[in-house]
Amino acid sequence: MAILVVGSVALDTVETPRGKREDLLGGSATYFAVAASKFTQVNIVGVVGQDFPNEHIEFLRGCGVDLSGLEYAPGETFRWSGRYSADMNHRETLKTCLNVFAGFEPTIPEGYRESRTVFLANIDPDLQSRVLAQIHREERIVGLDTMNFWIQRKRQALAKALLEVDILTVNEEELKLLCGEQNVWAAGRVALGLGPDAVVCKRGEYGSVLFTNGSAFALPAFGTRDVVDPTGAGDSFAGAFFGYLDGQDDWQSDEALTNAQVLGTVVASFTVEGFGVDALANASKDAILARRLEFGRLCRFRFDFPA
Repeated sequence: MAILVVGSVALDTVETPRGKREDLLGGSATYFAVAASKFTQVNIVGVVGQDFPNEHIEFLRGCGVDLSGLEYAPGETFRWSGRYSADMNHRETLKTCLNVFAGFEPTIPEGYRESRTVFLANIDPDLQSRVLAQIHREERIVGLDTMNFWIQRKRQALAKALLEVDILTVNEEELKLLCGEQNVWAAGRVALGLGPDAVVCKRGEYGSVLFTNGSAFALPAFGTRDVVDPTGAGDSFAGAFFGYLDGQDDWQSDEALTNAQVLGTVVASFTVEGFGVDALANASKDAILARRLEFGRLCRFRFDFPA
């Protein structure tokens, strides 16, 4: 099994109440790939500039990520900088420089076109559709993430892409905007009518909701007390979610999807405990599984209480 992820590889400057770091390895595809690599083989397609540090290349290779699809283009790497509020719940974007990412046109290497799982990270929905047109395998799992900009500016193209998607992952604000609903439960139902078989609504410190036809499963976030940097938590959630599903024969079952949601929650909790991908990368499979058991004990409640 293998996952193909297409999206941004970036250099981030992040400021939180715990400090400031410059030129961190970032990008949606990066966080996704590092998280997914805990469970399966990951092939990444993206673009970086001539300024991209070789240490980051070696780091990704050390995580087992295949970089045959990473393009090196003349110019500078996509850069983002942001500042978090005291409670970490609000983020101010200080600067976004797309640089070589502005002209990104994904070309999928032949060896990646048989990937069982394809994740279309947050990029132009026209590009997302063009990526899927390059995938040969008919029996596949397709996931897609998007953002407010594409929902508002390229709704028609996004609607077309969603018709080819199995699982949509978005945060709560994006889900409500996409569906024209102010209630997350209503929005989840509307989103299922747009094409996906399942919708995962990421709610930050409030956890996530998994919507499928006929059911919804809500999970809290794992209650880590050591939040250092929330950047990439949603992308690493998605990476673990799809990384787990990639190894499941019956990935559409409620059991597989909810197990994936649990693992996504647990892996995201490691991400926020360090700047950039550091804490995520250092989380061993044993540590992830141990935290999963702890999470299960925390979430358990009785159904047989007195009326």
